[in-house]
Amino acid sequence: MAHLISLSIDATKITKARMKDGKYINITVNISDEVDKYGNNVSAWENQTLDERKSKAKRTYVGNGRVLFTEGGVFKPGKQEESSNNDSEDFSEMPF
Repeated sequence: MAHLISLSIDATKITKARMKDGKYINITVNISDEVDKYGNNVSAWENQTLDERKSKAKRTYVGNGRVLFTEGGVFKPGKQEESSNNDSEDFSEMPF
């Protein structure tokens, strides 16, 4: 399933202390079932620590946007499994 999301980030709202190596910031993105008065249904905020989440600290919103295209429901991807090199594959149908 593919999804295409357009998101506008307000860089002035980014907390510099949360940046890694001065270049990277972890954000959380929410895709809502409802749209706001501007037609947006995606919001983004800086990741919070566990303590901040437990204490219900105010989120620092850094952007919003909308889903432009989707082929279906949003899914949660699992971890990639490492491919194993086993010799159980049948190559008898190969022309060479």
